[in-house]
Amino acid sequence: MQIILLSGGSGQRLWPLSNDIRSKQFLKIFGDGDCMLQRVLKQIQRTCDGSNVTIATAKKQVSLLKKILGEDFDLSPEPCRRNTFPSIALAAAYLHDVKRVDLNEPIVVCPVDPYVDDKFFAQFHLLAAQIDDDTPLVLMGIAPTYPSEKYGYIIPRTTDNVSRVVTFKEKPNLPDAKKFIDAGALWNGGVFAFKLGYILGKARELLGSDVHDELQKNYATLPNISFDYAVVEHEENISVVRYVGEWKDIGTWNTLTEVLDANFIGQVQSDATCANLHVLNNSDVPIICMGLRDVVVAASTEGILVSDKTASSYIKPFVERLDKQIRFAEKSWGSFKIIDVERGSLTVKVTLNRGSRMKYHSHEHRAEIWNFIEGTGKVILDGVEKIVRAGDVVNIPVGYKHTVIADEPLKIIEVQLGEDITVDDKILWQEMI
Repeated sequence: MQIILLSGGSGQRLWPLSNDIRSKQFLKIFGDGDCMLQRVLKQIQRTCDGSNVTIATAKKQVSLLKKILGEDFDLSPEPCRRNTFPSIALAAAYLHDVKRVDLNEPIVVCPVDPYVDDKFFAQFHLLAAQIDDDTPLVLMGIAPTYPSEKYGYIIPRTTDNVSRVVTFKEKPNLPDAKKFIDAGALWNGGVFAFKLGYILGKARELLGSDVHDELQKNYATLPNISFDYAVVEHEENISVVRYVGEWKDIGTWNTLTEVLDANFIGQVQSDATCANLHVLNNSDVPIICMGLRDVVVAASTEGILVSDKTASSYIKPFVERLDKQIRFAEKSWGSFKIIDVERGSLTVKVTLNRGSRMKYHSHEHRAEIWNFIEGTGKVILDGVEKIVRAGDVVNIPVGYKHTVIADEPLKIIEVQLGEDITVDDKILWQEMI
C-alpha cells in the first residue's frame, strides 16, 4: 500500500502564524514539540507497517520539509498551486514513472492535518482491501457531530461498517446538510483509496496526460479543481468505510484551539476576567489581555489577529487582501525574517545553520550590505574569498556574484538597497569556488 499525504496549503486560515511557505502543518503547537506533519507521520508509522509515504507538497515548502524530515521521505512537489486533483495525479505519476510502482498497487490519499487517534490510520488497510473492479473508489466517512457547510457528505446505502455509497454531495448549504445527516450521511474526511491505474486513467481523461514529466511541464495550465469535484461526484461505484472516533479538522483557529495543550504560548499575560481565551504569540513583544472571552489572539512577524473564536473561521477573504510578501520563513539552510521595509530598502535578519551556504548568485537591480552579528564563516565576492565573523561588514555592489558559507551558526543583518527590490531579482551561477 502506498500513502499520499496532501501537504500543500496556502496558510491563510491560520494567519498570521502560517504563510505560503510555513503553512499550518509546520506549526509546532503541540506539547511534545511536534508539528502537525510530524504527528501524522508518527501515527502512520505506528499503524501502517510496510506502507510507503509520498508527500505531495508545494514547491515553496520543499526546503522546510527537508529541514523537518530530512531525506527519508518521497516528495512530489507541485510547480504551482492547482488544487487536490492535479496534485494527486502528479503524485500518482511520480509513483509510477519514478518509483516504478505497479498499476495494481492500492493508494490511500490523506490530508496532513486531521487531529485523530491511531485507529483512524489503522483503517487504511481496510480501505485498501475494499478496492475491486466493481468499486474502484473507496472513501472514509466520518460520523458527523453537527450539520456543517465545510464538509462534503457521503450517503451510504446501509449503516454497516463498510457500505456502498448512494450519493455524494460536496459542501451543501446548511439546510441540506441537516437533511443529509437525518438520512444517515457521513462527513467526507478527504481520505480516498483506489488503485494506481485508476487515478492515472482519470489523469489521462481529465488532464490530457498521465506522464509525470508532461504533467510537471504543463502544470500551470491544468484545471484548478478538487478531487471531490473532478472524480468523486462523477464516480457511480463507490464504497465507504465508516469511522467513529475522535476527528477534528484543525485547519481553522476555532478548531485548533480545541486541541491545544496550553491556552497561552509565548510572552502572554491575562487578568482573571478572561475566559476561554487562547493566545499564541510568536513575536518578540509581550501581549497583555484583559476582559476577553471566547477569543483567539495570534501574533507573529506577519501580523496580529484578534477574533471571536467562531468568527475566526471566516478569516480567509481578509488575508487574501493583504500584501503577500513573506516576512518569515524557515528553510533547510536556516531562516529569514524581514524586520524593516522602506521605499528603496529592505532589511532582513538571516540565520544560516552550521555548514550551510547560499547559492552563488548576483542581483541586477539591488546592492546589499551584510552586517555579521554572530558566528564565523566565509564570503565569496566575485571570486575573492574572505573570512567573516561578528562585527564584520561586507558591501555587495549591484551585479557582483556572491555567497556566504557558515562555518558555525551565522547571523546576518542584510540591508537590500535599490528602487526595484523583488525576490525574482536573482541570477544563479554554476561556477563555485
